[in-house]
Amino acid sequence: MSELFITPRISIPLAEIEFRYARSSGPGGQNVNKVNSQAQLFWNAKANETLPPDVLKRLLIRERNRITEEGVLRINSQQFRDQERNRRDCLNRLRQMVVEALAPAKKRKPTRLPRWAKEKRLREKKRRSDRKQSRRPPKED
Repeated sequence: MSELFITPRISIPLAEIEFRYARSSGPGGQNVNKVNSQAQLFWNAKANETLPPDVLKRLLIRERNRITEEGVLRINSQQFRDQERNRRDCLNRLRQMVVEALAPAKKRKPTRLPRWAKEKRLREKKRRSDRKQSRRPPKED
């Protein structure tokens, strides 16, 4: 496998993705202290040329908390006991992030306040005002 396939038209070359491994804090008993099973994926998203520019822009915005100043996306996985499954989990999460960035966000259509809601708000406002007005001492003219 030389590429991470997102869609039939879009893929990310695995040469652009770097993996590092560390000791995991997840399940594994005493094995946790001996094996580097945590996978860390590093991908320079800003340097990528295979993703369409609009998809890349949406991805950079959506995942801005995972991306460094240099544009490197970092994904960690320590869900499984072995390194290879954590590596695949990182790749699947990257694929899912790109798939979610493929669809542009729907434009928000502001809801219109119904007339009865406006009238109810004004009635309640008037009632509150009258109640507070009645607590005041009478005016002397």
